[in-house]
Amino acid sequence: MQNRKIHKVVIAGGGTAGWMAAAALSRLIGKTISITLVESEEIGTVGVGEATIPTLITFHDLIKVKEQDFLRATQGTFKLGIKFESWRDVNEDYIHSFGWTGKDSWAAGFQHFWLKGLQMGISREFGEYCNEWAAAVQNKFAVMPSKGLNYAYHIDASLYAKFLRGMAEEYGTVRKEGKIEFVEQDPDSGYITAIRLQSGQVIEGDLFIDCTGFRGLLIEQTLNAGYNDWKHWLPCDSAVALQTESVEEPIPYTRSIAREAGWQWRIPLQHRVGNGVVFSSRHWSPDEAIQKLLENVEGKVLTEPRVIRFNAGQRRRHWYKNCVAMGLSSGFIEPLESTSIHLIQRSIIRLMQMFPYDGIRQPDVEEFNNQMKFEIDNVRDFIILHYHVTNRTDTRFWRQCRTMDIPDSLKHRIELFKQAGRVFKIPTELFGENSWIQVMLGQGLLPEQYHPIVNMMSEEELKRFLTGIHAQVRKLVDQLPSHQRFIDHYCKAQAAS
Repeated sequence: MQNRKIHKVVIAGGGTAGWMAAAALSRLIGKTISITLVESEEIGTVGVGEATIPTLITFHDLIKVKEQDFLRATQGTFKLGIKFESWRDVNEDYIHSFGWTGKDSWAAGFQHFWLKGLQMGISREFGEYCNEWAAAVQNKFAVMPSKGLNYAYHIDASLYAKFLRGMAEEYGTVRKEGKIEFVEQDPDSGYITAIRLQSGQVIEGDLFIDCTGFRGLLIEQTLNAGYNDWKHWLPCDSAVALQTESVEEPIPYTRSIAREAGWQWRIPLQHRVGNGVVFSSRHWSPDEAIQKLLENVEGKVLTEPRVIRFNAGQRRRHWYKNCVAMGLSSGFIEPLESTSIHLIQRSIIRLMQMFPYDGIRQPDVEEFNNQMKFEIDNVRDFIILHYHVTNRTDTRFWRQCRTMDIPDSLKHRIELFKQAGRVFKIPTELFGENSWIQVMLGQGLLPEQYHPIVNMMSEEELKRFLTGIHAQVRKLVDQLPSHQRFIDHYCKAQAAS
């Protein structure tokens, strides 16, 4: 089985993960393989992953998606970052933006120059030296030549899956409707040979991609790949989602509002607003979470609150035998920094880079799993940072977060920044230095010292340096149209039916 050439790829499950995989595989390598996607209209998808990060632009470039078409189809808006409200402490806010802040020197990042300026009383808020931060605050946006602004999207996840389905089917993916009743395996190797539907139809394959969501029907229920549970680090295990009518123009950022036992999201689309609350079931009941959410939404509620339970963690093996797990079946951290869709696309691209045309080889499987684990572990640490480094002590939930044990890898990053103001990006990890700096400063972690190279500047030179960067940011942002005006001109969608 291991040495059998791969001719037939079967994707179990649709949704964002399934149709992203189908679209990419059919578009880029579909001439050499057949692709079948199995999904049931009776099985709903989680479908609340409506905020993205800038890496989706790269994925769309790869599969030749035209941005305006995609945004019209998904009722999309633009996203310059995330506003974290009451995370550092109650009524204290900051923005984690996608851009770069200030200018670095060869020896030290901009934060060191900013820190000395802060001690001198001449520095502005850290974000004021960042184009994306300033544009978000002023509710402005434009797609600019030479990538003047780094941005992502807010999208309707169900419409995105529909958009990708159209592309995948155009390039040869065959969709089969039906529920999976049984997974057939080779008795000797344990490899999956086929899936049988309730209708009795049998769909054979050489490589299977599990996009069946939290169930992990193939990777876990059939192959028992194992799961690393992170609830001791990530306390939230439930969410409630609903949609509301828009009552104002969409803002170009996601809102993440810390609550007594979790946090609330607010994601503006062209036709509605996505809302939800992520919470710890040890501190709130589902009814309490629903009540808290309903008390804090704006506009008419369009859908019934939907409770979603999850277990933060990741599969011990994302690729096991001839099955690759993608999306929720591979694990789930939580939606705080909108990484779910990114991790799907990373799985897809890695699989294509290591695609086993001539048969599955164990070194490829091990490398795939090692790379996925490394990337997800670093995302996990970044998410834990938001909960752990906080001044909140007003509820049992936040006191637990402040005092919980954290991974050694995160302890090192925190101490490095706290004692010396230093941040180093690990090669191939998702979040860059500026993201770590913005969140650590935003959560209230101020370095104890700055790099001595800053003292090579006189106080007057430092003042001109900081003032010059701020002026450049203001000049750029002043030229931008409002977010709504740009959407109307660039990608206005038809009213939702």
